[in-house]
Amino acid sequence: MRFWAECGDFIRESRRHFHDTGALLPSSRFLAHALASELRKRRNPCRILEVGPGTGSVTRHILRNLLPSDQLDLVELNSHFITVLEQRFDREWRFWQHRDQVKVIHAAVQDLAGEGTYDYIISGLPLNNFGVSLVREIYQCYSRLLKPGGTLSYYEYVLIRQLQTPFVPRDERRRLYQVGRVVGKYIRTYQVRKQRIFMNVPPAVVRHLRFKPDAETSASLGERREQLVRPGRAH
Repeated sequence: MRFWAECGDFIRESRRHFHDTGALLPSSRFLAHALASELRKRRNPCRILEVGPGTGSVTRHILRNLLPSDQLDLVELNSHFITVLEQRFDREWRFWQHRDQVKVIHAAVQDLAGEGTYDYIISGLPLNNFGVSLVREIYQCYSRLLKPGGTLSYYEYVLIRQLQTPFVPRDERRRLYQVGRVVGKYIRTYQVRKQRIFMNVPPAVVRHLRFKPDAETSASLGERREQLVRPGRAH
């Protein structure tokens, strides 16, 4: 899909469903590159979930980093974007060559069954647009779906809540404040890496979170704790 055609398609759908889309333009290649950066690390074949792929601007970068035995699930709530994605897998070589590794799911991410299913989750959901209870539910869903040691990568626009707050009604300010508290708690507790992306409209921060350490990391942490509390030898 040519870039300007993708933009036009995304803008038209964003005007209809801005609450669920959360952006006026597709993610830039710089933002998409950062969101897929965990996949470029040395790793075994894995299962990957992209949440809210839209027209596929980030999906294209995920596909570039797929190993032959990887499995990619795309979960999208917007029916028009589902049609766009299916057309891209039918018509575009970059998408078509991976069609046997990809499953397109028309659903909300909260409706996905399973626990510890995915090694990586890459999310494009606009959390700042949602109510605080839905934001909590989505984070809990991500935690449920990730395997131990799995990574959640998502982005938020720089200072978006702070910039909106002075210009919205009191109820909206309260919602933004409560969402900020929930998001902030998860960031402080689970973030392992962040990337600032200025070449995007608007600029964004990509955050990488890990809810449950893998067995090797847990063993290492346990050993370090034991060393810290082990009594010293008497002199």
